[in-house]
Amino acid sequence: MAETLDRPTTVEGEYSCWLPRHRRSPGVARLLLRTYLGGFAGGERFAEVGELLLSELVTNAVEHARVPAGRLVKVRFALEADRLRVEVHDASPQRPVPEPAPARPDAEAGRGLLLVRELSDGWGSCPRAGGIGKFVWFECTPAGPAGAVTGTSDTVAALTPAGPGTA
Repeated sequence: MAETLDRPTTVEGEYSCWLPRHRRSPGVARLLLRTYLGGFAGGERFAEVGELLLSELVTNAVEHARVPAGRLVKVRFALEADRLRVEVHDASPQRPVPEPAPARPDAEAGRGLLLVRELSDGWGSCPRAGGIGKFVWFECTPAGPAGAVTGTSDTVAALTPAGPGTA
């Protein structure tokens, strides 16, 4: 019997890496994703949204996961023809929960999962195999031509507090 698939299942490339739970790890993760995507024709179309959302998830794993000292964070990237999947693994079993209400305009935190929800094509969290911790994932499709992401800048601006000297 013939089977119909909604989207390609052939993985073009996959990469994973362990990072320390350190405030510099979100920046390192963004660089790793940018380098990974640069190895694929058209990979840069995923970079803007992918780096932003990856940074949010790694920051959550570093800042909020209550785990013993020395535990690491794992990032995993998988690129298919039309979809980027990113996973962030940590040793905490506590799953992320989006804030019930939008953060106050002057708040410096509380928008990460809202950004993930609004800018990804899907996201979630699952227990890790072996029973230790969880991973949080998102998937996104490529941006428009030449790296333009329609609506992303407006969405980010609406969810980001105004800095000093802005109207």
